[in-house]
Amino acid sequence: MSDPRLGTVRLFLKHDDNKARKLKYNLGPARVLSFGGAYSGHLRALARAGMERGFETIGVVRGEEHLPLNPSLAYARACGMRLVYLDRAAYRLKHTPEVLERLRARFGDVTILPEGGSNAAAVRGCAELPGEIGLDYDVICCPVGTGGTLAGISAGLAPGRRALGFAVLKGAGFLREEVARLQREAYGRVMTNWELNLDYHFGGYAKPSPALDQAYEQVYVAKMIYGILDLAGRGAFAPGSRVVAVVTGQPSTPVASWGEPTGFDSAEPR
Repeated sequence: MSDPRLGTVRLFLKHDDNKARKLKYNLGPARVLSFGGAYSGHLRALARAGMERGFETIGVVRGEEHLPLNPSLAYARACGMRLVYLDRAAYRLKHTPEVLERLRARFGDVTILPEGGSNAAAVRGCAELPGEIGLDYDVICCPVGTGGTLAGISAGLAPGRRALGFAVLKGAGFLREEVARLQREAYGRVMTNWELNLDYHFGGYAKPSPALDQAYEQVYVAKMIYGILDLAGRGAFAPGSRVVAVVTGQPSTPVASWGEPTGFDSAEPR
């Protein structure tokens, strides 16, 4: 498959399970708690890791409980995750000492991971991704929800390459400082080889849009693909550039030349 907007730009796809990368260096404690929405891919990944590695998992879900559980939460529970709920007002304060202390008082000795799993350990896991790409390229792109994947990819780049993230949230300018903070925590400095594009959120997280190609997962991936093609058509990439698009949330497979990704999940918001 080709697109006339690419011109001489070559686009390659890298299917990658970034959720697992974020957890790689966060696992080990006997009990792990984290946060997510009702369709959180991060909570699903954490629950599965707990089942496979034999540690207890607790998922703090935004909003009220709704039964029957949707497929994402049903899967997490089937993997042994204990699900608890925070109303949306309390959930917005989930990072505060007051809420964290209440959770520790309730669950005892527990390791708490942030929403999306994005912390310094997650950044180090995602930094391994660029080294696994077995071709020469100029730019690597990824969708951005919490900033951990972009922070890690940037940190793992060879000299002369750059990373471009596409925010999936509306009003996501705060993510620039979040990416910088994550890099400082993981490596003690902020890399200068990345940028965050805020123009392709299509109204906000999980907002449907007829402009997005239905062949792609809509919450993250389709926005990135649209952004890459639109920027290429506007001449934002140098002629002949080789661009890798990281198709997140997927099992890792070799980088393939531009084509329609396969194996997507239900396209429910992660």
